[in-house]
Amino acid sequence: MTADQISASYELAKRQYSDLGVSTDEALKKMDEVVISLHCWQTDDVGGFERPDATLSGGGIQATGNYPGKATSIEEMRKDLEKVMELLPGRQRLNLHASYGEFAGRPADRNRIGVEHFRGWIDWAKDQGIGLDFNGTYFSHPLAESGFTLSAKDNYIRQFWIDHMKCCREIGAEMGKQLGTACVHNTWIPDGSKDIPVDRNGHRILLKQSLDEGFIKQYPADYLKDALESKLFGIGTESMTVGSHDFYLGYA
Repeated sequence: MTADQISASYELAKRQYSDLGVSTDEALKKMDEVVISLHCWQTDDVGGFERPDATLSGGGIQATGNYPGKATSIEEMRKDLEKVMELLPGRQRLNLHASYGEFAGRPADRNRIGVEHFRGWIDWAKDQGIGLDFNGTYFSHPLAESGFTLSAKDNYIRQFWIDHMKCCREIGAEMGKQLGTACVHNTWIPDGSKDIPVDRNGHRILLKQSLDEGFIKQYPADYLKDALESKLFGIGTESMTVGSHDFYLGYA
């Protein structure tokens, strides 16, 4: 459709809504005030940039990680995001995953990541005049290959991911502090089972203990807001997910 055709169609719709007592112009003004938190992982199909050959693996995520047009560097990713924000109406934020830090020359495993790996993103967000949100990355890692992270029965694995959660909350709080808008730190884990398990409750008890430890440090609400995202199911986790909607509803 041409711009003239789009404008003509809008005017027709505007009159129809007006007959119902709805002002579309006012509705559009209100929409401009809605802040969208853009998912960073759509720029590179969930690969991340922890290392040059980083790829998506595990998590039951319904994406391949092999999209041919994906960004191949953080510089490309930022340019793509700037174009998206140029085209979208209203204001936006960016939701970063922990695997999208700048680790060149400063390698760190996920239980050791820090604000220094995300200073470039904070500076970029300042230049763009936007806020940042943050997600821990509980997949695409050797210690996630069992399918369990915060609910793993292996103490070493579980503690590794608890420490990752603590790092992510600290990073998110610093983002919120520097950008002047609270960072929403979201925790999503892939933990689950393809087969019907004998011990659902055991994993959920461990998840509760992990969350309790991960959330023990308090941050100012002006800097950090915590969120828990439930998992419905995924490829390879069709029969049970530990962090279900019902579990998180009760935990919250």
